[in-house]
Amino acid sequence: MITCRKVKRTLLTAAFQRVTILCIVLTAGLMPSGANAFEILIGTDEAGTFSHFTGRVLERIISRNAREITCRTMPASGDVHNLTNLKEGSLDIALVDSRMLNDAVQHSGYFEFLDIRYDDLRCLTPLYDVPLTLVVRADADITTVDQLTGKRINAGLPRSPRRLATATIMKLKKWAPLDFSLFAEISPSLSQDTMAFCHGSIQATVHIGVHPDSSLLQLIQRCGAKLVAINDSDIQNMVTGNPAFLMTRIQAATYPSQPESLETLGTRILLVASQDLDEQTAYTIIKALYVDRQRLQTAHPALALRPVATSAKDIAGVKLHPGALRYFSQQ
Repeated sequence: MITCRKVKRTLLTAAFQRVTILCIVLTAGLMPSGANAFEILIGTDEAGTFSHFTGRVLERIISRNAREITCRTMPASGDVHNLTNLKEGSLDIALVDSRMLNDAVQHSGYFEFLDIRYDDLRCLTPLYDVPLTLVVRADADITTVDQLTGKRINAGLPRSPRRLATATIMKLKKWAPLDFSLFAEISPSLSQDTMAFCHGSIQATVHIGVHPDSSLLQLIQRCGAKLVAINDSDIQNMVTGNPAFLMTRIQAATYPSQPESLETLGTRILLVASQDLDEQTAYTIIKALYVDRQRLQTAHPALALRPVATSAKDIAGVKLHPGALRYFSQQ
């Protein structure tokens, strides 16, 4: 026989359990957790590149210093892919070369025939410089860019970054392939370009990348390679009127055969977002990076963040994101 007291006690217990469960659910919903954090997708170049390495470093730093944000690096085939996915909203931020960004905005280069407008892209911050350096054999008698004519050069594969850099210099100098005794298109696959250089088949090539570079160090030590700056008056005049390029410096003693610093042509890798990225999120990302900038530089010497002057109207022809502008104006 069930008494009224037992029924009442059972009903109270059930009610208490329901209230307890409701409180737990509400509390869990209010507590910060990785599952509720805002996810940011970072576009980089392919795995194994310095761009991808940098993206992974950014991923860790942002996730560490901005608890409300989690990051995931998305390697891709290159800047065209990343810029288009930024535009379409498939990526939140991406590492993009200043030359490619400027070409996208100006509808030139690889973007000339793409029916896409990139006017809504915004720069968050510069990340690192990418010097273009002329690498020559010691017996080639090349000490300036103008001495390349008549030599055996590796221009790189068509549509590769090396070929694009070589074409830029050739256009500036009004050179054609016939101005060289050999205009080779040797692939870096399986170190074919390195072997051609060391065996003397080619005498010069353009190196693109951050310094120090272990592969370039091996070329210097094993094959007697030397570095030549790309910095004559023609180059400097081009940089003055072109926001896609800059003059950058390779510090003295970066390599054994380089006792003095070299000023040379270069581009800059920028952290880019769409203007649709909200101002507070952009501000939080920039703050997380600059608060922990020492960790960036520890990862690689090239990753030395520099403050951005808010007086600068744009970077590589692209405006600063409002969130970045707010952060830099407070510094």
